[in-house]
Amino acid sequence: MPGRSGTNSGSTRYISFSGVESALSSLKNFQACISSAMDTVSSVALDLVETQTEVSSEYSMDRAMVEFAKMDRELNHYVKALQSTINHVKEERPEKVPDLKLLVEKKFLALQDKNSDADFKDNEKFVQYKQQLRELKKQYGLHAERENGCTEGIDEDMIVTQSQTNLICPITQLEMKKPVKNKVCGHTYEEEAIVRMIESKHKRKKKACCPKIGCSHIDMRLSDLIPDEALRRAIESHNKKKKRHSE
Repeated sequence: MPGRSGTNSGSTRYISFSGVESALSSLKNFQACISSAMDTVSSVALDLVETQTEVSSEYSMDRAMVEFAKMDRELNHYVKALQSTINHVKEERPEKVPDLKLLVEKKFLALQDKNSDADFKDNEKFVQYKQQLRELKKQYGLHAERENGCTEGIDEDMIVTQSQTNLICPITQLEMKKPVKNKVCGHTYEEEAIVRMIESKHKRKKKACCPKIGCSHIDMRLSDLIPDEALRRAIESHNKKKKRHSE
């Protein structure tokens, strides 16, 4: 029987988890695939906003993200159930080999019973997706226009000018090319500059404070940073338009 070894058929002093751990590794690989798919959907949704495509197409992207978020939640639960089962059996060290499949299923169903729509607030990719959409729509001034069923008369130069201070990195004082956002305080910086600042502080065993004047976030970490795709697209669009006007 897989997962069992010993001198008699009813008991064992050693249980092999190689098969279970291999399955666990495969599940984590699949989680990475879901994460990549969510990145792709997010990118397409932002493209739709930029091209001002009909709302129904954007809604399709929303539904795709919800489905991926559900899959990710289910996989997370199964991974937790597997890990919990392995830890439990290793700690208990039972004489008889337990039914690992049954144990995992019980733990998995217990986690599934706690599901709710609020879970999506904890899915980092889903949260980032909604934030990026809102930010890009704000940059293009699309909120009010789409609600009124009209997308004409949008002055991109005016929109970007209104948020010009958001385009400047607080560290370099230059327009950003690859902006990243701080998940904790919401401020944005040029990626290379903020990464270099945080790493420099940590090498000297010091805390890295947000460089934005007035910000109270005093313990920045690299894990706090996420790409600000909406702002990057808005900057690129603005610069392309400026280039066309100068030609």
